[in-house]
Amino acid sequence: MADTTTPDIVYTIVDEAPELASASFLPIIRSFTSAAGVSVGTKDISVAGRILATFPERLTDAQRVSDDLAELGQLVKTPDANVIKLPNISASMPQLNAAIAELQAKGYDIPSYPNDPATDEEQDIKARYDAIKGSAVNPVLREGNSDRRAARAVKNFAQNNPHSMGKWSPDSKTKVSSMPGNDFYANEKSATITAQQAGDARIEFVGTDGAVTVLKDGWTLDEGTVADATFLSVKALADFLGAAIEDTKADGTMFSLHMKATMMKVSDPIIFGHAVKAWLAPIFAKYGSALEAAGVNPNSGMGDVLARIATLPNAAEIQAEIDALTAERPAMYMVDSDKGITNLHVPSDVIIDASMPAVIRAGGKGWDAAGNKGDTNCVIPDRCYSTVYDESIKFFKENGALDVTKAGSVANVGLMAQKAEEYGSHPTTFEAPADGTIRIVLANGETLHSHDVEAGDIWRSCTVKQAPIENWIQLALDRQRLTGSEAIFWLDANRAHDAELIKYVTPALDAAGVADKFLIMAPREATRQSLETITAGKDSIAITGNVLRDYLTDLFPILELGTSAKMLSIVKLMNGGGLFETGAGGSAPKHVQQLMEENHLRWDSMGEFCALGESLNFLADSKGNAKAGVLGKAAEAATQGILDDNRSPSRKVGEPDNRDSHYWFARYWAEALAAQTEDAELAAHFAPIAKDLAEKEAAILAELAAAQGAPADLGGYYKTDPAKTAAVMRPSATLNAIFG
Repeated sequence: MADTTTPDIVYTIVDEAPELASASFLPIIRSFTSAAGVSVGTKDISVAGRILATFPERLTDAQRVSDDLAELGQLVKTPDANVIKLPNISASMPQLNAAIAELQAKGYDIPSYPNDPATDEEQDIKARYDAIKGSAVNPVLREGNSDRRAARAVKNFAQNNPHSMGKWSPDSKTKVSSMPGNDFYANEKSATITAQQAGDARIEFVGTDGAVTVLKDGWTLDEGTVADATFLSVKALADFLGAAIEDTKADGTMFSLHMKATMMKVSDPIIFGHAVKAWLAPIFAKYGSALEAAGVNPNSGMGDVLARIATLPNAAEIQAEIDALTAERPAMYMVDSDKGITNLHVPSDVIIDASMPAVIRAGGKGWDAAGNKGDTNCVIPDRCYSTVYDESIKFFKENGALDVTKAGSVANVGLMAQKAEEYGSHPTTFEAPADGTIRIVLANGETLHSHDVEAGDIWRSCTVKQAPIENWIQLALDRQRLTGSEAIFWLDANRAHDAELIKYVTPALDAAGVADKFLIMAPREATRQSLETITAGKDSIAITGNVLRDYLTDLFPILELGTSAKMLSIVKLMNGGGLFETGAGGSAPKHVQQLMEENHLRWDSMGEFCALGESLNFLADSKGNAKAGVLGKAAEAATQGILDDNRSPSRKVGEPDNRDSHYWFARYWAEALAAQTEDAELAAHFAPIAKDLAEKEAAILAELAAAQGAPADLGGYYKTDPAKTAAVMRPSATLNAIFG
């Protein structure tokens, strides 16, 4: 169970690979920080922890947990906040259902997710679970805007030790395909709320018969808030997807869909489902009623569809027709060729901010069912940000792959405070129940935005408040002043939302007298400009909204560094605290799979190393704790040592893994503390520890190596057994004896 008191530093309990790594690394952190009087506690924001916190009335006293996410949500609004946030699962429906089933099997009396709630109780259960889905954590914790950049040590290492890059050919057929119109981009409307308009608004659906259904009420819109609304036509989507499949076949490339069904927890699973239906269109046309009766939900992915078909009396007949259809379709981009897992199998398997950079890094290549490399049609239906990837592909076709030994860096200042631009990931996204109109009605009775929709269309709204916008602009001014780098506001004057933000940005730049130091460019043009800049060995700052922040802080680091997990990710909380995120590397389910099969964890904790140093330095500054500052500087030296001596994990079993890197970090950290002269007490404390770690190197590494090879029993997946996990992740008795 998570700690109940507020320590100096809060380290989050999360999911999958980063949480397994914590079982090894956190005891080391606590041992070191205790010497400086710094307490490090935990708060549980894992999907399992959030599920259990949601249903306390159904649990025994021993099973109940605190609502740590809510508690952290209050903490980050205070000047005392110092939180190290690891990546957590943004639960898709398959992940949520899997976590529920695991907890039920462990004896927790929690309800199953009701897909079609028939009672008030089931409606309540569904609403509680829906609050857990998607990007439920980040909007609560991010009470500040984002400053993400590569640490100098990490960038130097990447330039001196270049990662592999695929070769780009000018005649590559890889491309991005998006809807030509009637998408979210085309239909967006935006306005800045005036004093007369401020107050509690509501979202309404008006049927063709004039009947009004309130979709959301009590929705407070403050003066200065930029409020948007838009929709995507599913008829236009279906036409586009059908044409994209045929276009892919004509090109002789692979079909691939790139979405974010985790963060965009309402809109993107629906779009994903339409892609599954488009791929299996003849099957749904012929067997639609039988599939519906079997509970088939294409939004859950092709894997779920095929599993449910297998339960039908005529399963063999339907499967034979699917096989015949597959033979006629273009090749499918694969998530795992060996296991037959396609791009359309599971919505959470292909996340655009990771999948598109992977294609681009590989020279535009993906893998088909036979494991062969090939060009791919990257289908990104909505055009809001697809142009970034389209322009990147065009740039590399023209110029060849990025030379990482000479490339500069793209840092990011991202607008995300107070749920800014949380498009699609919160309860202002709706599937139109019928033909009609969806509108936003303000407190004064005025209709702010209105769209005529057809049944099934996806309508969504988002907001960004004035204070976060102004804070974001100031953060951009500060970063440009400190670095002197090229700085670009990635804003499209032809997009309704961006045009409203420009109305804030332009006067602020003029008032600060720095308009000549900044560019304002649409994402396509900003992509080209930034790629030209880093190709020339110079640096750029991308100043973006929330979703684009998410995309770019994977795209550029993956190209420059080979990974996005090694980024410095600092959230300067608006009330004075600090939130230190450990990179954008996700929670790496494939890493967990490898650990469970052969006890090798290839997760790289570089993001945690960087965040730890920043957190300790922040604590020194904010609380006047000089010892914490000494620890922070030494942690930075240890991070440099990991890079210089290539102590990061290997991908292959039998070679050093995540646990080995923690040993080396601890050793470099202790050696730096023993050698420093700022604090004699700390030097004296860590000198024998450093000596012990060095003298027992052979024994420790041998014990770590001996643990690898056989399957690892964690006692669970979403909720692991702490004792079993500790045994797996702390297999060196010699190392454990040093740190307790």
